[in-house]
Amino acid sequence: MYEFELDLLNKGHNYIAGCDEVGRGPLAGPLVAAAVILDPFNKIQGLNDSKKLSEKKRLSLSAEIKEKALAYEMTYIFPKEIDKINVYQSSKKAMIISVNNLSIVPSFVLSDAMPLDELNIPYLSIIKGDTKSASIAAASIIAKVERDEYMVNLSKKFPMYGYEKHKGYPTKMHIEALKKYGVTDHYRKTYKPVSDLINKQTVLDI
Repeated sequence: MYEFELDLLNKGHNYIAGCDEVGRGPLAGPLVAAAVILDPFNKIQGLNDSKKLSEKKRLSLSAEIKEKALAYEMTYIFPKEIDKINVYQSSKKAMIISVNNLSIVPSFVLSDAMPLDELNIPYLSIIKGDTKSASIAAASIIAKVERDEYMVNLSKKFPMYGYEKHKGYPTKMHIEALKKYGVTDHYRKTYKPVSDLINKQTVLDI
């Protein structure tokens, strides 16, 4: 997992940022991106794609990453903006903001399958990077924990939608709740089946 980082370190890059995002697929809630600069001399064991880890392991690693990282930053993009600029552009924007807001300026950036030409920093886009690079995996873990926490808190205000269980993803339970209780501002209105429900509601209103 440290192969890319060690190679860059040997080339003189002391501050290598990994960046990733979570939350492209959900119908509700924000997209969250993170950028992390790990300490190459204080390695973290067990890093992997956040989706492949148990919730308990993610929470434990997230705390360790925040404690040991030289710098980290997270960015939220909310549904209104996702609908406006699309989810791909939202992912890119959130990653770029996270990298630019790091307290340490990285000399190189590793991204999970996202070209970041707008950055004035050399970068490498790695397909399935969260399974190949420790820095990208770390970013995916803290972003996932952050977003899950946001959705759990949202479920306290809107318990009928069950966000604490599905985190906004389109499960059968979620879609049934959405049909029953309707679309709120926490939804991505360009996503199906949300857009279908809005169109149906508009027709009924007419």
